[in-house]
Amino acid sequence: MLRTAEAEWKGNLKEGKGSMKLGSGAYEGAYSFQSRFENGPGTNPEELVAAAHAGCFSMALSNNLAQAGHTPERVHTTAKVDFGRDATGPMITKIDLVCEVKAPGLDQAQLQEIGDKAKAGCPISRALAAVPTITLSIKLV
Repeated sequence: MLRTAEAEWKGNLKEGKGSMKLGSGAYEGAYSFQSRFENGPGTNPEELVAAAHAGCFSMALSNNLAQAGHTPERVHTTAKVDFGRDATGPMITKIDLVCEVKAPGLDQAQLQEIGDKAKAGCPISRALAAVPTITLSIKLV
């Protein structure tokens, strides 16, 4: 399977404007210096990384739970991406996955173990291996 997305940028870094579009057509939107480095309107690459990570982890966790005999009624994940700097320049410094799960016959210890495996095995987590810290806070609801 091949997935695509496009981005176009016009102008210099601070005054320029851009747009990003998913190949599926499910999303198209603007981004700018202000939406990425300040709090301006529009999206940014890090927000899209957060969405991808939350979605991928939720699917991986759901699969792992079902394989363990605890098909979830609901998995809700928020990915919080910290965008900072190191000596080389801007980078994603940390991602916190915060997850709530409703699944029958499961205790917190089992959920944590299955969640940790899902975090390690989800393709987006694996693609983001260069991020210094990826944490998981997971609980039953």
